[in-house]
Parts: sequence; C-alpha cells; structure tokens
Amino acid sequence: MYLIVGLGNPEEEYSRTRHNMGFNTINKIANEYKIEMKKSKFQGIYESGIIENQKVILVKPQTYMNSSGNCVKEFVDFYKIEKENILIIYDDMDIEPGTIKIRKKGSSGGHNGMKSIIEMLGTEEFPRIRVGIGRPSHEDDKINYVIGEIPEDEIKTLEEGVEKAKESTIEILKNGLDAAMNKFN
Repeated sequence: MYLIVGLGNPEEEYSRTRHNMGFNTINKIANEYKIEMKKSKFQGIYESGIIENQKVILVKPQTYMNSSGNCVKEFVDFYKIEKENILIIYDDMDIEPGTIKIRKKGSSGGHNGMKSIIEMLGTEEFPRIRVGIGRPSHEDDKINYVIGEIPEDEIKTLEEGVEKAKESTIEILKNGLDAAMNKFN
C-alpha cells in the first residue's frame, strides 16, 4: 500500500498559491482515477483507491503546512506504511517552474512542511516529488511569494509542473521509483 500525500494549506484563500502544488497534484490524480476525496481522518482529507494495480491512500493534510507531519505520521502508524511507500508531493523554490525532481530521500531543503514530516517520522528516507515554483525576485519576499495568489501569466507554467508530478506518481506506481526518476529527472 502507498501513502501519497500532497502538501498545501487547507483554507480557500490559499487554493491558488504556489504552496498548494501538492494539493493540486493530489486533486489531478483523484480526478483522473475517479477517487472522491471526501473522508476526513487524522487531520487530513483522504480516500483510498487502486491506481495501476496498487492500493493507495491519497491524503491532503488539513493542519497547515508547518504541521503536515502530524497528519502523515498518524496515517503511517495506523496503516503501517513502509517508508519506501510514502510519497510526499510539494512545492520547491529551488526548481524551475514547470519542472519536477523526484528523490528517494533527502533533507527538507528548508521547506517547513517537509521539516515537520521528517521530524515526526524520524527519517529523511522516503520518496518525494518536488514541484518547481522558482524563486521570488527579492529574497525577503519568500512568504508572500509562496502564499500569495499566482499571477495569471504564471498559472500555465505551474500547471505543467503539477501535470508532470501527476504523471510521475503514476509512473512510480506502475514501474517503480527508479523508472520514474530516469523518465522525469
């Protein structure tokens, strides 16, 4: 069983922000596979289903980004998910918009949602898909950049990254992490 978690912030005011690339990816996967994200448990919205012959649980933590680890840990513990079957999808400023990077493990890279998950799980050794959002033109504008509304002229490029994140998730389920890394990195 796979736990596929997209990171974001739960309130409507954050729905069109760069920080919600993980939520957007989960929504795309759920739509494609007709999985209705209606259940609520462990501080998350979730649903289980079958994707590419793999049993999955899709999750959008409702804890706000900085506490995402609370939700993830509860799902991991309850369903006894192996760390190699945890897949976290989130925004990353160090990657160009419209592109993604898949990694088997790694640090938080300064991302507060990932910091929380690593802290709660006690390991950095789980796969992740980083969806590129690029950097703000001024370093002191990071917070407004990630939680401010996306300008109309950037939406299409960011959507390309979300689409690639969706496709790479499906590739991981179909052919494994290495195959997805070779295809998408």
